[in-house]
Amino acid sequence: MTTYWPWWAGAAGLALATINYTLISDRSFGVSSAWDRVLHWRSERRLERMEEEFTDEQALTKALAAATAEHFGTATGTSTVPPVPSGQPRTLGTETEPTASERPAATSLRPAPLVTQAALLVSIFFGGFIAAVTSGRFHLRYDMGPGFKNLVTADPITMTALLFAGGVLVGFGTRLAGGCNSGHGLNGCGRLRPVSIVATAVFFSTAVAVSFLLWKVI
Repeated sequence: MTTYWPWWAGAAGLALATINYTLISDRSFGVSSAWDRVLHWRSERRLERMEEEFTDEQALTKALAAATAEHFGTATGTSTVPPVPSGQPRTLGTETEPTASERPAATSLRPAPLVTQAALLVSIFFGGFIAAVTSGRFHLRYDMGPGFKNLVTADPITMTALLFAGGVLVGFGTRLAGGCNSGHGLNGCGRLRPVSIVATAVFFSTAVAVSFLLWKVI
């Protein structure tokens, strides 16, 4: 592992990682949402504990019935279905309860467990570290390299301010767009979601334009 992977190997690796994550967890893969949930881990953990109380559908139905009875002052065992006269067959109304196959999967509607998203972020860090060490390219530095110095600035204070402002804008943009390049570009486009296709086209075209401006014009 002395050189970078070819583009097709990187694309195949990203595709396998995305497909496996979706098949195993039945959820979309995203880094910015994982950061957001891990940073707010107290509130996320409280929501997870609340969801764990209602994982059983029968228990949830009983809890809703009890809460409705307490609020409206009706008996918990009272049926809301009108009685059918004797001798007439009971018919199902139009508002029948959907079957299990018609209901959306509950796991796909909830975000991934908090511990798995924390493990994702830690794995990204250690994966990059292991790849850099094994390839012999690991070097601890506090700037963006000579290319950034030549194109933008070599002053350390200005460089730190620009990197901080850029990080804030990236974080704001990804949450405003509802996802980052991994969420929209890998999962969203793979599932043919229109909003993800538009978002991916916008941030890739913007990156191409900025790169051309920096390297060819300035």
